[in-house]
Amino acid sequence: MAFQEALFESAPIRVGVVDGESETLRHVLPLLDADADVRVAGVHDTGASAVEALRREPVDVLFLDASLADMDGFQVLLDAGSACAGAVVFMTAREEHALRAFEAGALDYLLKPLAPERFVQVLGRAKEHVRLGRLQHLVRQLAGLVRTLPEPLRAPRYLDRLVIREVGRVTLLRVDDVDWMAAEDNYVQVHVGGHSHLLRQPLRELEARLDPERFVRIHRSTLVNLQRVQELRPLLHGEYQVILRDRTTLKLSRGYRERLGPLLAQG
Repeated sequence: MAFQEALFESAPIRVGVVDGESETLRHVLPLLDADADVRVAGVHDTGASAVEALRREPVDVLFLDASLADMDGFQVLLDAGSACAGAVVFMTAREEHALRAFEAGALDYLLKPLAPERFVQVLGRAKEHVRLGRLQHLVRQLAGLVRTLPEPLRAPRYLDRLVIREVGRVTLLRVDDVDWMAAEDNYVQVHVGGHSHLLRQPLRELEARLDPERFVRIHRSTLVNLQRVQELRPLLHGEYQVILRDRTTLKLSRGYRERLGPLLAQG
C-alpha cells in the first residue's frame, strides 16, 4: 500500500459522520481530527440532513448510525443513493444490525459504545479501501486513454508463440526459434532447426502478427527470420540468393528487395 499512499497523499480522505448521539460524536470527531489523512466533510444528527448533503456532495468514507431519530441508517443509504460514499461503516448498539449492514454493502460496522482502538483500526481499513478504489479508477482512465491513441502510438503486440496442432498433440513454438516460413495454400510450413511444422493459417495473416523488424517477406510465399540470414548472393535481374546459417538457400525476388534494404545497402 505504500505506492498507493504516495500516489494519493495530496488528496485527503473526505469523511462524513451521521449520528444523533452527542456522546458518540464526542469520541469520534477527535479521532478523525487527529488523522492527518482525513478531512471531516460533514457531521449530521438527522437522516434527512445527511441525505440532502450526500446527494449534493458524496464522501469517501461515511460513518453512519444505524438508528437515527427520523429514519434508520439503511434508509439514509437508500435515499442518498449507492454513489453517496466510497465506503460505509455502520455504528450500532445492536449486534443484530451487523448482518443487515453487510447486506447493505457496508465495509464494516462498529458496536457502541465505541472502542477507540477499534475505531482507528476500521478507519485505517476504510482509508485503504478508498485509496485502492482511486487507484483502480486511475488504471481504468489510463486504459481508456490508451484505447483512444492513434494506432502508431500504441505499443505493438506481436506473437511470441506459435500453436501447432497436429494429430494427437499440440506444439508450442517460440517465434524466435523459427528460421523461415513458406506458404502452402491456406497453410504455412514453419521451419525450425531442420524440422518443419504445418500451421493452418494464411501467410499474409501470420505476417501481420509478426515483428516486421524480425520477419521479412523475401518472396510472395516466403518469410525469413533476419537473425538467421548469413549471406546474400546476387543473381540475374536484381534477384538474390538468401543463405541461412544452416545453409538453407532461399530466393529473394526483385519485388521484395526493399524489404532487405539495410542488408543490401553494402551490396
